[in-house]
Amino acid sequence: MIRIGHAWDTHRLVEGRKLYLGGVLVPNKLGLLGHSDADVVLHAVAESLLGSLALGDLGYFYPDNSDKTLNMDSKVILSECYQRVKDCGYKLNNLDLTIYSEFIKISPIRDDIRKSIANILKVDISVVSIKATTWEKMGFVGRGEAIACECVCLVQNDIA
Repeated sequence: MIRIGHAWDTHRLVEGRKLYLGGVLVPNKLGLLGHSDADVVLHAVAESLLGSLALGDLGYFYPDNSDKTLNMDSKVILSECYQRVKDCGYKLNNLDLTIYSEFIKISPIRDDIRKSIANILKVDISVVSIKATTWEKMGFVGRGEAIACECVCLVQNDIA
């Protein structure tokens, strides 16, 4: 059986925070605001995986009012979410994500992000697709107030 998951996440850019995208620390004067480390890319991947099997959303497993999840590493979040998928007998076939960012250029770090996600999920890098685009200076992303990410994943039952 094949299932599809989709997710969208966005976080506001602010001073005084580190910027993590896909598990990669990106040198920048602004970082993403959130209860965890606010890695918008890993959050979108994790939530798309959860959604593929109707397991719930990130807020269910990682509430933003819990001391346990405060400043949590999103690599841990993604790893745990994928483990839930595997526990249901499914594995990742592929994922395709788009990062929406006006001023932080993704092209120079695209391969680092692909490698990071593949390492976290323990999958071949060929199943991780990353694209990026701007919002042409429109809206909150276009004004440089936030970064957003959208992810679609395909999972399949591991039983032949």
